[in-house]
Amino acid sequence: MPTMTTPGIDVPDARGRTGLNRTGRDLTGNPDVVIRDVELLATAWHVLRRTTYDYRHADGGWSREQRETYDRGDGAVILLYEPERRTVLLTRQFRYPAYVNGHPDGMLVEAAAGLLDDDDPADAIRREAAEELGVTVGALEEVFKVWMSPGSVTERLHFYAAPYTTADRTGAGGGVAAEGEDIEAVELPFDDALKWITDGRIADAKTIMLLQWAALHGPYATK
Repeated sequence: MPTMTTPGIDVPDARGRTGLNRTGRDLTGNPDVVIRDVELLATAWHVLRRTTYDYRHADGGWSREQRETYDRGDGAVILLYEPERRTVLLTRQFRYPAYVNGHPDGMLVEAAAGLLDDDDPADAIRREAAEELGVTVGALEEVFKVWMSPGSVTERLHFYAAPYTTADRTGAGGGVAAEGEDIEAVELPFDDALKWITDGRIADAKTIMLLQWAALHGPYATK
């Protein structure tokens, strides 16, 4: 009888990964949570798991819970700003999930961002700024690290900001064509970017967070 094998568990999946059903089984940091099982539901690109665990409530009673988590790795995002001209440099690209959920055309204006892909966060965001906007980033300011959708997505996003000048735009940008990226650079006066939040032309959470940080505590904060 042939041995049953499952890609991503005991044989490599399309991305060469195994043991994907082990994640979370050894968690011991919270004594009110006991992991019972981890099931692998999908590994086509990122990883969808269903975890069963026992949870102790505030009244001392236990219940058995199940949660699905989508693991796409961690990411990084950067706000590029030009202090002398009081501008920011953003991207515009098609986002199918937004399009299918009510955005008129799926073309979102965003700060440059991407997955870490096993790189250090600072190295990853320098790579993304070069690929998407053609900018060679100098000194980085780390702003914060945030779980963006902790109810279902494991990703933690590293937020950065950095100044740029015209001279720093050393590459073509546009993203990686082999990955299906078709990215437009959008340079805006900072005050216009804030107005775009109000009228809905900027509707991306990470970008709104960075723009508001810039207005409240960052390079465009009132001193």
